[in-house]
Amino acid sequence: MDAFWAGITLGFSLILAIGSQNAFVLKQGLKQQYVFSVCAVCALSDAILIIFGVYGMATILSLAPQFSLYAKYFGVTFLFIYGAKNLRSAIWHSGSSLIGEGADNLSFTKVILTCLAFTWLNPHVYLDTVLLIGSISTSYAGQQLFFTLGAVMASFIFFFMLGFGAKLLTPIFSKPIYWRVLDGVIGVFMFFIAYKLMLLEI
Repeated sequence: MDAFWAGITLGFSLILAIGSQNAFVLKQGLKQQYVFSVCAVCALSDAILIIFGVYGMATILSLAPQFSLYAKYFGVTFLFIYGAKNLRSAIWHSGSSLIGEGADNLSFTKVILTCLAFTWLNPHVYLDTVLLIGSISTSYAGQQLFFTLGAVMASFIFFFMLGFGAKLLTPIFSKPIYWRVLDGVIGVFMFFIAYKLMLLEI
């Protein structure tokens, strides 16, 4: 269960960061337009990338066992940097909110293609899901399945809650002050995960 909770915690910490994909999902939720399809596309895309990252790293390890040590320290370093970035954003926030902009009436095809573009054309998603989650998963030898399930579950829970709970979330996250609080919480979580990762023996 440690691997499962590590996966779900890391998944939430990474996915909660404000971005164009989250803004698009929220806006579709506000308009009540193709919400299930948009949430499903985002969650399934994340699942594919996470599985590729975790088991792709497993393949690399079978060829180069020492890679796990380098992957561990890469993960720790990245988490500290990512955590520091979020804490800095919490202190010196630019005033952004999660409210997206764009046309109000798009066809189903355009909505899905836009959703796919926000997901697959964003370089940051590959860094988060494939490289970072894949690297950290190497620290849970023999438990990658539970780690993967946790990370994938975090994506499904987040996107469907964001899409279908949009009307409840909007009054909160349209205000920059709450994003500062969220950024601070994410930053602390990142440091905690990095610390736990450092204690794991490879």
